[in-house]
Amino acid sequence: MGRLGRSSDKRNSNGPEQLTGVHASMEAIRAKRRKLRVLRVREGPQRPEVAAVVAAARQAGIPIESIADPQFAEFASGGGNPQGVVLEAEPLPELSLESLLNSIEAENPTLVALDGVEDPQNLGAIARVAEAAGVAGLILPKRRSAPLSPAVARASAGAIEWLPCARVPNLPRALNELKSNGFWVFGSEPEASLALFELPDRVLEGKRVVVFGAEGRGVRRGVERVLDYRVRIPLGGRVASLNVSSAAAVFLFELNRRSQLATLPKLPYK
Repeated sequence: MGRLGRSSDKRNSNGPEQLTGVHASMEAIRAKRRKLRVLRVREGPQRPEVAAVVAAARQAGIPIESIADPQFAEFASGGGNPQGVVLEAEPLPELSLESLLNSIEAENPTLVALDGVEDPQNLGAIARVAEAAGVAGLILPKRRSAPLSPAVARASAGAIEWLPCARVPNLPRALNELKSNGFWVFGSEPEASLALFELPDRVLEGKRVVVFGAEGRGVRRGVERVLDYRVRIPLGGRVASLNVSSAAAVFLFELNRRSQLATLPKLPYK
């Protein structure tokens, strides 16, 4: 393995967060990647999904408080429908690139790097897609990137709880370090000459990192210079582009499909 930066792993220093909603709360309890302080539940009859969160919290030893309105609304003031549950939690840990790679068990993992994705809804939606596609981790720059906030947890339906995230000071340097460790680096760009469906099989059998840029601006020039392949998603309609989370879904699941086909034994023709 090539030499990697040894910046220490850390947690955000903004104090406890309020996770709202059934999915974000349940996945935080299940994933056990951060310290969970207390689950607050609105007083009154509980829907089955809320009762399931309460049961999971009780089994995990998390204190549970029953809160009457309007006090409950004060805890759930972070936006969106809290669905009757608010989970007070420490922030998600952010890893160094070295720690992220050391945590990966897959032989040929896929990573996702985001360049300038500052909207928490987009980050959450990408995290949800990436986790569903079996991505081993996210790489986020320290600047021009949304924090791992409760809004991201909610937008990801809790998927961010399962997805290790590395925060790097310089994204092009991190991508070069990954290349020195055997990763192919792909960039999703609408104007690229190479179509996603034209990627050669040989680059789909190894380790890879896929870079997605901000909507409108795309991948920055300094990041673009590091890419091994600039790849576009071929579109058959009249709309010029997909939003970044939709592009991530198409790109990541197509890579999964092609990489599985590339590793299957070739059957003889009859």
